[in-house]
Amino acid sequence: MGYPGLNQFPLAMDDETSIHDQVYEALAESLIQGQIPPGKSVSLRTLANELNVSPMPVREAVRRLIAQKALELQPSNKRLRVPSLSENRLLQLMTARQWVEPELAFLGAQKITRDVIVELKNDDERLMAALSKGDVDGYMKANYAFHFRLYNLAEADLFLDMARTLWLQSGPFMRVVFGRLGTVQLPQDHHQELIRALESGDHAAVRQHMAEDVHEGMELMLEALKG
Repeated sequence: MGYPGLNQFPLAMDDETSIHDQVYEALAESLIQGQIPPGKSVSLRTLANELNVSPMPVREAVRRLIAQKALELQPSNKRLRVPSLSENRLLQLMTARQWVEPELAFLGAQKITRDVIVELKNDDERLMAALSKGDVDGYMKANYAFHFRLYNLAEADLFLDMARTLWLQSGPFMRVVFGRLGTVQLPQDHHQELIRALESGDHAAVRQHMAEDVHEGMELMLEALKG
């Protein structure tokens, strides 16, 4: 079974970034955007074929993703899969995201510029347009861009790595939420309130709105898991 979504992440073979890093980023982005469904097995060769590379850089990328608990190796057949998500694990992810992401937003808010605010507004417009069309891929890309555009301003590499790892683990399950609820049933996010807080320089409100945004998104995942 192939994963056509992987071809959305073309590799630049002549780029200064190593092919190993490019393969890792392509697989990581595909997980964050839910292109590899939870519980579905996939082989190294399938991933290599989708990315049009040899198995060697894929093997190295997979090792990193296994260490980040975004993938697991099945002992019975040596194939890979996204780990299943228990309620206990989801609650841990929720707690961790609610701790680290509001802090990243708070730190990023202190370095915000008008140009970045414009880019955040554009991200949110793309997100809302995708929701109105039922475009799951477009929504997930725009939502990730919105969050990490702000987080990247924080200059807090440890927190940023933690947030990215948490998104790697939770991204595939957001796709499950869409499958069960559809895009039209999603509650209003807190992006608009967050943007207004950024414009007014209210850093504490930025932190609060991000905490609410993360909490409500994870609650949806919990409902979908229980359902």
